Amino acid sequence: MYKYLLVIWLLASCTFAAMAQKPDTSGAVAKARSDSLKIKKRDTVVSATPVAKKKKEKVYHPDSLHSPHTAMIRSLLVPGLGQVYNHKWWKVPVAYGALGVLAYYIVWNNNNYQEILAVSIYREHGTVPAPTAKYYAQYQLYVNQSTQALYDATDYYRRNRDLCYLGVFAVWGINVIDAYIDAKFMNAYTVDTNLSMKVTPTLLNQQQFAMNPVGSFIPGIKITFALR
Repeated sequence: MYKYLLVIWLLASCTFAAMAQKPDTSGAVAKARSDSLKIKKRDTVVSATPVAKKKKEKVYHPDSLHSPHTAMIRSLLVPGLGQVYNHKWWKVPVAYGALGVLAYYIVWNNNNYQEILAVSIYREHGTVPAPTAKYYAQYQLYVNQSTQALYDATDYYRRNRDLCYLGVFAVWGINVIDAYIDAKFMNAYTVDTNLSMKVTPTLLNQQQFAMNPVGSFIPGIKITFALR
C-alpha cells in the first residue's frame, strides 16, 4: 500500500511541476494582437496622390469695338487723348514733356529775336532809344556789337524759333500716328496663343551670277511661323 501511495505522490509531483513550467503566453498574444492591428492599419491607409490643377490656357480675342479712327481723331484734337483711349497712359506725359520743352525754346528764341531785331532797327536808323524805351537795356548791352553780328544773331534766333515750331507739329503728328498704330495693330487685331516657330537648317540656292567655287548652294537657317 505504501508503494502505491509513493507512486501516486510522485505522479502528482510531476503533474504540479509540469503545470508550474507552463509558459505565460498572455504577453505574446497581446503583442501579436498589436502587430496585427498595426499591419491592418498600415494596409488600409491609402496615400492621396497630389493632382496638379490644370491651368486654363489664355486666348486673346480682338476688340471689335475699338476704333483706330476714333483714336486718331482724339489725338489730333488733343495730344495724348488717343493714348488714353488706347489705355497707354504712360505715353501722355512723354508727349506733353516734349511739347513743353519745345514751347519753352519757342518763347526763349522769340524773345531774343525780338530784342536783337529792335536793336538792329535802332542801329539801322542811327537812332538811340530813350531810357524809358522797352529795349533800351538791350541796346546798351549790344552797343559794341557790329551791325553784321546783330543781323546774324537775328537770323539765328529766328531760325531756331521756326525749327521749334516745326518740332511741335512733328511731335503732334507722331502722337497721332502712334495712337492710330496702337489701336490698329494692338487692339483691333489679336495674337493668339496658337503660335509656333520652327527653326531648321537648309540650303540656299545662289543667284547664277554669284561666283562660288564650292557649289551653287550655301548653308542657311530656315525659320517657319505657323498659326493654328
